[in-house]
Amino acid sequence: MVALRNWFCLDTVSKKWVMSPPDMKSDQHKELLNNCSLPAALEAVGERWSFLILRGTFNGLHHFEEFQSTLGIARNILSNRLARLVEHDILTREPDPADRRKVAYRLTPKGRALLPVLVALRQWGERWVSGVPSNPVLVDRSSRMPVAPMTVQAADGRPLSLSELDWVDRSEVCGASGSASSPGEDRRTTQAATAGAPVRSEASSSSS
Repeated sequence: MVALRNWFCLDTVSKKWVMSPPDMKSDQHKELLNNCSLPAALEAVGERWSFLILRGTFNGLHHFEEFQSTLGIARNILSNRLARLVEHDILTREPDPADRRKVAYRLTPKGRALLPVLVALRQWGERWVSGVPSNPVLVDRSSRMPVAPMTVQAADGRPLSLSELDWVDRSEVCGASGSASSPGEDRRTTQAATAGAPVRSEASSSSS
């Protein structure tokens, strides 16, 4: 989100976010950043161990000992990260039905909604960091085909590049009650493109 400060500013007349030179006013910087939900999201999950714990949960890990032995994470750090994920309603902490002496950590709907985020990060790492396709491969369970690259898409499914995106005031969003139609929101939809069918959120073939 920091990089966006060099790209956009709010036109106070049209109420649209427009491309701007790097010397845009600081109050416009603040308005953009203060209305962005990214900092709150990073506060909840923006840390390496938290993402690895989530990866483990998507792949069937549910117990403290499983996370500790699989990830090689220190017990105090693991305890802290699990507590934070529970606090933010990303994981739920409940007695394990198979053994009431154990506690199981399971994804909430809010947690399952992070699947596209983890898949996008994995694909980004394969392309730009390691440069090597990962194994195992995440596939559509029904077709056995790899999931497609994650993209930013329009409401009609068209992939969009950065140059095709605008920020607009919510009152101008296409379909907003009592407002004029605007293409702005159509060009902000981020969807997971899959090859054939949706990805099962807790499939054993999830991101490794």
